[in-house]
Amino acid sequence: MTGPVLETERLILRPIALEDFPRWAEMMADAEAAKFLGGVQPEAVAWRGFMTMAGAWSLTGVSMFSIIGRDTGLWLGRAGPWTPKGWPGTEVGWALHPDAQGKGYAVEAAIATIDFAFDVLGWTEVIHTIAPDNTPSQRLAGRIGSRNLGPTRLPPPFQDLPVDSWGQSREEWRALAR
Repeated sequence: MTGPVLETERLILRPIALEDFPRWAEMMADAEAAKFLGGVQPEAVAWRGFMTMAGAWSLTGVSMFSIIGRDTGLWLGRAGPWTPKGWPGTEVGWALHPDAQGKGYAVEAAIATIDFAFDVLGWTEVIHTIAPDNTPSQRLAGRIGSRNLGPTRLPPPFQDLPVDSWGQSREEWRALAR
């Protein structure tokens, strides 16, 4: 898969590659890590989600990046732009493997991919769809300058999940000191 590669102090963000799947499947099999991603998924279901992200890169040139540790080469999670059909807005989302959580990787990846969404993709706003009881993601969203815009609705089959839209405009993002 070819596509953009973003680099931060500790991370390489690149399109999803086949070698990422084992750790992706581990993340989706972990009850806590998958709690706000639709729940635990058997490997075959995780494969379909993985292929959806890879296919989005191939067909549209936009999807979440794999987060790779610069020092280790280890797949740490996914983050980036996500705009499935019927989605309530132009989203930058994130999810981390259990052993990568709590180390600031999601913040670092979110900042880089929001910059990409505004500067390269030309988006005028970014949202994050976050469950009302997902306090870690709410804290992350607040830390990067997003605010709770209120309840929103995801398309089927997720239409019954309670979710709030957090976000900010390109102008708000650019006004933040980093």
